[in-house]
Amino acid sequence: MVNSDKYDVIVVGAGLAGLSCAYELSEKGKKVLVIEAQDYAGGRTSSFDDNGMRVESGLHRYIGYYSALPRLLKKCGVKIGDIVTWEEKVDILIKDKNKKMVLGLAPLFGPVKTARGVLGNNDILSLQDKLSLIPFFLSGFSNYIFSNNLDNYSVAEYANLHKVSEKSKRLILEPLSSGIFFMPPENYSAYAFFGLFAPAVSRFYKMRIGAFLGGMTEVMCNPIVNKIRSLGGRFIFGEPVESVILENNKVAGVRAKSGMEYSASETVIATTLPSAKNILMPLKKNIFLSKLYDLPAMSACTIQLELDKPALEKDITVFGPGTDMVSFAEQSRSTFRNLSGRLSVILGNPNEYIDKEADDILKTVIKQMESLGVNLDKDGILNYRKVAEKDEFYSLDKGSQKLRPTQKTDIPGLTLAGDYTLTPSFATMEGAVISGQLAAKECIKNIDG
Repeated sequence: MVNSDKYDVIVVGAGLAGLSCAYELSEKGKKVLVIEAQDYAGGRTSSFDDNGMRVESGLHRYIGYYSALPRLLKKCGVKIGDIVTWEEKVDILIKDKNKKMVLGLAPLFGPVKTARGVLGNNDILSLQDKLSLIPFFLSGFSNYIFSNNLDNYSVAEYANLHKVSEKSKRLILEPLSSGIFFMPPENYSAYAFFGLFAPAVSRFYKMRIGAFLGGMTEVMCNPIVNKIRSLGGRFIFGEPVESVILENNKVAGVRAKSGMEYSASETVIATTLPSAKNILMPLKKNIFLSKLYDLPAMSACTIQLELDKPALEKDITVFGPGTDMVSFAEQSRSTFRNLSGRLSVILGNPNEYIDKEADDILKTVIKQMESLGVNLDKDGILNYRKVAEKDEFYSLDKGSQKLRPTQKTDIPGLTLAGDYTLTPSFATMEGAVISGQLAAKECIKNIDG
């Protein structure tokens, strides 16, 4: 079956990478078709119904120093302040101590909280513990800017090199590594660690964290879809793509699992890393794609609970170092305001949980949350879902950075997008948007000559 329409560009994937690419192309007057396997937009930043329970692809936060994403949303009629509520601090719960450490993360918008976080918490972190972090951060940011060897170290190795105290490693560096990207500091690349925070150095005045005021598909991704449609772009949802189509050594379109074929002058693969590897299988032996196939992937796993009352006093990001509850948040006052209580938990060591049943995971969550001082009454848990993303993220292991492919390929008709492709950013919403914009530029260059 062949679709008779001829497009300038086919974009496979309606995550943020695909949407940003499709917007740039449509805005430039190109005829664009976006094909998405799911029935909704958003990819790894989506919200959807899971057998009667509203869930999200994972617990996501908007970082105040993002620039490409807010510009895209503004062009699509969305103001960041209308879709997020700002957090000026995070809590770090101390296992088995019934204590918490409060860190302010908004130097301009919450200067008092930021100062208290640095100067306070002395009953948990001593002055010596805090001072041990200074050489680590100063050297790390300096090496990130002026050198290229950080990817040879894990966060733990780099911390040991600079003699960070054990308590600071556990209570500060572990939350800032595994608490954000669910990978332990023993594996997490120091380059990715400092690269994530580097923009905050020059844009410290923008630094704060935003929790979404509604599902990400509804408040963030659908407005982009609507804008692209208004510019003439077309979407097909619920159509998984099986393979690229080759004609005379050129990518001429894609074939869906339904058997339908779609043709275009240019094709952008803007899916997750494992999906891209499957779709591009006819080109696996191409030398350019060797990096893509060598780039390792990592998994993510969350459990999301509906409760009869809030689990936490405030809807802010919380870390649980020393447990598999690496980060979590109450969301009944923010994302899921129609519920009495709503807790989302990102699980560390996701490979341990990815194939487990939700019932078994829940038992572990209740036990480990209790060690952090959070009591989850089993009778108060009204509903829960495990949301697993197996091997969908490119791995932030040390050494992975050099394997990220560029958006431009040496294969005629083919461009790549996705946060796994090479950008100044990493596995973030910002990185996905930037990759889509770079991919669109390549397509326009190829079409217009």
